[in-house]
Amino acid sequence: MNKDVIYIDVEDDVTAIIGKIKASKEKIVAIVPPKRVGVLQSAVNLRLLDRMAKTADKKLVLITNNQALIALSAAAAIPVAKNLQSKPEVAEIPALEVDDGEDVIDGAQLPVGDHAKASGKEPEADKPNLDDAIDDVDIDEEKPSAAAVVPVKDSTKSDAKMSALKKSGVKVPDFSRFRKRLFIGGAALVLLIAFLVWANVFAPSAKVIITAKTSPAPVSMTVTLGGTTPTNVDKGIIQTVTKTMKKDVSVDFTPTGQKDVGNKASGTITITNCDSSTSFVIPAGTIFTASFGQNYLNSSSVTVPGFTGSSSACQNTGAGAGVVKVDVSAEKAGTSYNISATSYTIDGVSGYVYAQGTAMSGGTTKIATVATADDIQKAKQALVDKSSDDIKVALTKQFANGEFVIGDSFTVEHAEAVVTPAEGQEVTGGKATVTSASTFSITAVAKSELEAFLKSSINKQIDGQKNQRIYDDGIDKATLTGYSKTDQSTTVNIGATGRIGPNIDQDSVKKEVQGKKYGEVQSLLEAIDGVSDVDVKFSYFWVTTVPNDISKIDVEFKLQDA
Repeated sequence: MNKDVIYIDVEDDVTAIIGKIKASKEKIVAIVPPKRVGVLQSAVNLRLLDRMAKTADKKLVLITNNQALIALSAAAAIPVAKNLQSKPEVAEIPALEVDDGEDVIDGAQLPVGDHAKASGKEPEADKPNLDDAIDDVDIDEEKPSAAAVVPVKDSTKSDAKMSALKKSGVKVPDFSRFRKRLFIGGAALVLLIAFLVWANVFAPSAKVIITAKTSPAPVSMTVTLGGTTPTNVDKGIIQTVTKTMKKDVSVDFTPTGQKDVGNKASGTITITNCDSSTSFVIPAGTIFTASFGQNYLNSSSVTVPGFTGSSSACQNTGAGAGVVKVDVSAEKAGTSYNISATSYTIDGVSGYVYAQGTAMSGGTTKIATVATADDIQKAKQALVDKSSDDIKVALTKQFANGEFVIGDSFTVEHAEAVVTPAEGQEVTGGKATVTSASTFSITAVAKSELEAFLKSSINKQIDGQKNQRIYDDGIDKATLTGYSKTDQSTTVNIGATGRIGPNIDQDSVKKEVQGKKYGEVQSLLEAIDGVSDVDVKFSYFWVTTVPNDISKIDVEFKLQDA
């Protein structure tokens, strides 16, 4: 007879238990209380449960080893079993004896159910074995059967009884272990089903490897690098991309010039005009040469007034002469320009124009190292010749998408160099520096642009041959050489070798081979002109047929020289 097992929680009250019993669909209901009995410790609650069960035409069985609960169930006439595999029996109300002040009942004198084994007595022949499942028990009888009188003992004596049962060899089933095994078995079954579904539905796949006879299709031509202009095979133009970097480049050099960088002597020169009746201008920078040979220059222009009166009187006595003073300084630094008052000749001025200077002073001598024009020219050339390999590498790394970099396109443009200190100025520390703001650039061709160019070029070679197709456009071994830049254009040579062969469509192959076995696939595809060999690789050893799902079929071509 089928049964329903209800597990009672510690928190459940009698109403919740009644609800669970009513919800049961089986006639026999086995109630498994928790270790802490809780609500079932009340005899009233047990009778209430029994009355409700009878009203609902159901039979209750308590699954417990709790001695107090067994005694209470005897009063309510509810059958009890130690576990779900034991036979349920209704215990009798325990009789009490007075023995030295203790209530003692010898369980060995009551050979009922599992207690018979503990007492050492053999069960009667007409009684079923206590290990029979509860499903084989008919508990429709209202009268209780003969059962062991379970005495109400304290916990110490109850533990002694259980110890005696274990020593006597009575097996006490572990329902928790049974449930664990049941759960593990169920999980293993689910995993097995999942694996079978995966192995037969999702795992199968196949790769069809076709060896096709192909012939080379070389591409070699000079093309114009178009920059942002779109690629055009007919016009021989390919689009390019250029990376640039700006950086100050400098070179240190050792000056070799010597120069007196001391102070320049200075003074005043008085100009007397007895030659022209009109004024005239002596521009700045005019050289005044002393009678001792030193040269002096005026820093600003000066207007010399014309003479008045007669020329002869002016020349003889200076009467009516036009007179002006001008400040001058020595052409060069040095003490040699410190001279006493003397007369001067004026560069570019002749006739009766006289120049008389005061004493020149303040000149000092200091010999210093300076950069000469030749030093600077050599330094500028060294700057141009300076290696830029590190910058070239840095620019090349900026192409991170597989572009084909044209190494020869690397160029450097130097702005006008600046020398520090300037030419002729004193150099301290023994080194001067020449610096130029420079621009570096390098050009590349995007892989997609070069690939499109190669495919278009090879397609022209097989134009009109419908039984031929491109298997390899040669992009993997393509080269860009012979870079050339002129005022009119920038060109480069493209070199590559593609492969062409029989026109086999991958999608058509997938549709043809789906659902077929190895030999069928091989026979079908080797019959195609230009196919020399066919192989099929299955995903797992248990897969022997190409899947019907074409998404799980891959077609790979191997190329063989025709």
